[in-house]
Amino acid sequence: MKKVFVLNSEYFGHGDNKLGNQLMGAFLKKVWGKDEKPDAIIFYNSAVKLLARGSDYLDALTGLEEAGVELLACGTCINSYELKEHMEVGLISGMQEIVEIMMEAESVITI
Repeated sequence: MKKVFVLNSEYFGHGDNKLGNQLMGAFLKKVWGKDEKPDAIIFYNSAVKLLARGSDYLDALTGLEEAGVELLACGTCINSYELKEHMEVGLISGMQEIVEIMMEAESVITI
């Protein structure tokens, strides 16, 4: 893996959640539109909600997955938010795999 993004919240940044939600959508859509994409995006804590039914950004996330970007959701987080039956995109992963991907990456960018 060369480049890995880590999303730890359903919002981009801290402060106003409505603005943070809009910024996350803009971010995901811009990444989807780029020729060069990350190899993987890891979702943990409330960021896993982005992968579930009802997310405003399933189009961008589905497009990223179809473009070959691995979308990996923290299994503990999925269970905590009771989203296992509601996942629309991505794969449920464990901390061991997440650590391995991050350790092997040339670049890890946390959003």
